[in-house]
Amino acid sequence: MTSQMSKSETQHMIAKRVALELKGPCTVNLGIGIPTMVAEYMTEDNIYLHTENGLLGVTDVEEADIDPNLVNAGKLPVGEAVGASFFNSSDSFAMIRGGHVDVAILGALQVDETGVIANWAVPGKNIMGVGGAMDLLVGAKKVFVTMNHTSKDGSSKLLKECTYPITSTRQVDMIFTELAVFEVAGNQLKLVDLMPGVTLEDVKEKTEASFIAL
Repeated sequence: MTSQMSKSETQHMIAKRVALELKGPCTVNLGIGIPTMVAEYMTEDNIYLHTENGLLGVTDVEEADIDPNLVNAGKLPVGEAVGASFFNSSDSFAMIRGGHVDVAILGALQVDETGVIANWAVPGKNIMGVGGAMDLLVGAKKVFVTMNHTSKDGSSKLLKECTYPITSTRQVDMIFTELAVFEVAGNQLKLVDLMPGVTLEDVKEKTEASFIAL
């Protein structure tokens, strides 16, 4: 049961499930948080990781080989795969806006029942900001979202309508939580998978947004 798992175990479970949806060849941009963990579970060699601060061909790096100048958009140390390319930020965003990123994997604060997300601002709180999320939502061919199903007080983060400022009017393609996996189609959420030990009733109980159970 997910309720018996630690925060880290839950996050890794979500990341592992996302990785199952990635089929190469493709270019994938990983956001901050759970998305960065997806790289640990990718099994295909022809998936190329992109970070908007200027590197295509991101890979893991051993602690002894960390270069403080070589980080991803979340300021975490990264390595260079064989054949990696460096470029400036404007070229990186040109890749995103030009439709050259196949999949963007983002975190979210809220998602509404049509697949529109809020992931950059909490009213009254000073947080990091939007980063490249607006561009990725518009430019990436597919957008996957990873998030906790509920907030700390137990309230649903899958809502009928977002109460935080939305990031883009573009709907995401898939949503992954510790309880379930949803596809977005026809302005509706469609439940396509349950996480281990989770029942449909568990999901209904903790989801404000309406959804179709396939």
